[in-house]
Amino acid sequence: MTDEVVLRRAVAVDAGAAADVYLRSFDAALPTVVRPRTDDDVRDHIRDVVVPSRETWVAEAAGAGIVGLMVLRDDLLSQLYLAPEWRGRGIGDRFVALAKERSPGGLTLWTFQVNRPAHRFYERHGFVAVEYTDGSGNEEREPDVRYVWRP
Repeated sequence: MTDEVVLRRAVAVDAGAAADVYLRSFDAALPTVVRPRTDDDVRDHIRDVVVPSRETWVAEAAGAGIVGLMVLRDDLLSQLYLAPEWRGRGIGDRFVALAKERSPGGLTLWTFQVNRPAHRFYERHGFVAVEYTDGSGNEEREPDVRYVWRP
């Protein structure tokens, strides 16, 4: 990796850039999944709820700004998104290591069943699929899978 990337806690001013990463990443990784919220709703939610009330981390690259987002809530890793052009550079690995450090007793997360690259990524980091659903419990109504990591 030639560019320096720093992981740090998000602050209010990061919300717009973090939302943009989320939107671009979601659209690139999950083109068949229908988002139930508009882009503006996503931006508002990240600005008004996620950054101020959850443990929100960003990856900031020198010269490129915010290129990644990770959200923790207790032992739930609820969001991990990277700008598409920044995938494959070890940032996701660093985010997962940080999440494990922050929640040493274990982690849980949900991902969509269609997101096979995410399955491979999390399984490589020791997560195990423990539950598959029909999607009736998520906003997108998309079948998903719950993963758990235990030390």
